[in-house]
Amino acid sequence: MRTALDTQPRRQAGGREWPPPPPPGAEPVGAGWAHERPMGSSHVDGALSPLSQPDQDADPLEDSGAAKPRATFLERHLLVGEKQSPSTGSGPFFYIGGTNGVAIISSYCKSKGWQRIQDGRRDDYRLKWCEVKCRDSYLSFREGEQLLYQLPNNKLLTTKIGLLNALREYARVISRVSRTSSCPQAKMLKMEEFFPETYRLDIRDERETFFSLFDETQTWICKPTASNQGKGIFLLRSQHDLATLQAKVQSLEDDPVYRRMPFRTPQARVAQRYIENPLLLDGKKFDVRSYLLIACAMPYMVFFGHGYARLTLSLYDPHSQDLSGHLTNQFMQKKSPLYMLLKEDTVWSMEQLNRYINDKFSKTKGLPRDWVFTTFTKQMQQIMAHCFLAVKSKLECKLGYFDLIGCDFLIDDNFKVWLLEMNSNPALHTNCEVLKEVIPRVVMETLDLALETFQKSLCSQRMLPLLSQRGFVLLHNGEMDVWPRLGMPRLLPRQPTTSGAASPASLLRAADRPGTRRPGAPHSPQERARPHALGPDSAQGGEPEAGDTEPPRADSGDRSREPSPQPRADSGDPSREPSPAPAEEDGEDRKPEDHRGS
Repeated sequence: MRTALDTQPRRQAGGREWPPPPPPGAEPVGAGWAHERPMGSSHVDGALSPLSQPDQDADPLEDSGAAKPRATFLERHLLVGEKQSPSTGSGPFFYIGGTNGVAIISSYCKSKGWQRIQDGRRDDYRLKWCEVKCRDSYLSFREGEQLLYQLPNNKLLTTKIGLLNALREYARVISRVSRTSSCPQAKMLKMEEFFPETYRLDIRDERETFFSLFDETQTWICKPTASNQGKGIFLLRSQHDLATLQAKVQSLEDDPVYRRMPFRTPQARVAQRYIENPLLLDGKKFDVRSYLLIACAMPYMVFFGHGYARLTLSLYDPHSQDLSGHLTNQFMQKKSPLYMLLKEDTVWSMEQLNRYINDKFSKTKGLPRDWVFTTFTKQMQQIMAHCFLAVKSKLECKLGYFDLIGCDFLIDDNFKVWLLEMNSNPALHTNCEVLKEVIPRVVMETLDLALETFQKSLCSQRMLPLLSQRGFVLLHNGEMDVWPRLGMPRLLPRQPTTSGAASPASLLRAADRPGTRRPGAPHSPQERARPHALGPDSAQGGEPEAGDTEPPRADSGDRSREPSPQPRADSGDPSREPSPAPAEEDGEDRKPEDHRGS
């Protein structure tokens, strides 16, 4: 049986090797990344624990005799320069823009011997972590040499309209594939099974449809597409509420200045059906913050991470006009004069949530033991994998991009799981005891995985096993996709054996989708590292305008397999589904400079 540490390359169809050999003249593994201490952080302000130690939280080897080869592999390939003392004043450098999580990120980087710089215009950094995306950061980014936080066009997932469009388009692709494919499809999620009914208010026909179906027996929640922290949100309960909204929309449309605006952002809102029967914890409404980590964008390595439960301070009253009883984020709860006294009650660990549901509902509702860590976790993983696959073909992928996205889930009193939204730059504050335990662990493992996958991709090494993987669970292993390496020819996918195998022509078409890197013929490392020019919207992600997308296509060779609740690091890809064409998208406001995460 082969292991992920085998050094002999495997042969693929067409006689190609995987992993491919390094290009001629390539630097040795780890070149340019000297002065690094080991990955595998366990404390915010202490030295990082070496991953080569056999008692790390990474998956153990099958036998103790293999521990030494793993340690040798790690020291040789990932920790080059570990014993070198960092030089003073000469880097490596890191830059942090904003205040969200700054102490944790800075402590992590300094513990590796890196030095912080304060000038965001400098381009000689090794790691750049900013709250607000800037066009210049992506223009000056050196692929294969630097790490840059946030994918340029992550708003495909992290804005309300972006996520809605992506899920709608993916639903159409899945429906088309299921009708035309001769192979049996595994059960796939349906959008209505996990995403509340939602309408766009910036599209006239869709807005009029919503206005016509509204009645006072239902509650709707109106949200700006690109805001957070509960800003700009209000409830629609009565005809008076609806009339006020209609009058505001009409006044905007009649305004000649507004008519000349290229993107009518004041109307970029959605109306979403409000979940009126939420599960309550001691009478309080709550939701669950989990994490979608895109540790590497070439190939995609995507993970799920547990977070925490967020509760309201007040008891739930569906008829209350106070938004702090409906929205659970801490920004809203801090408005209460009781917050400083009761703030520890507003955040529960996942273990605390699991114990509560075991005690209160396991018998009365017939739930399996540890429902939170079995059924609920599996459903969150399935939903996240589904959302990622809905945008995978359109996300901008360069070696060095990585992203951490906050995903908010609500459980209703029938224990049905709903995805409410996804957020870029999730809050990394540690102002209560649970967050002091959860947030540093999430941030450190995020950086560990980003570093390890970056180095393995750069050196054309197999990704698995990932020695820095501890709490995060693998959702998608992009090594099975058709992503080229820097300066390497495109790899041929394995030939499907089913009767519904994709033709070579369809594979070529799939390789030409937006977001897929086209292999060039670089003549020097400088040319290989030269960033691609971004379009006029690159300040907001560089994606094309609505109407510029290609006709939907799907990879008929992909299939869906449900992820297990806690798969091993080397368990493979649990979420092989058809990959859609780019979702329709509209221009949206860039988040304001005072954005601090949600």
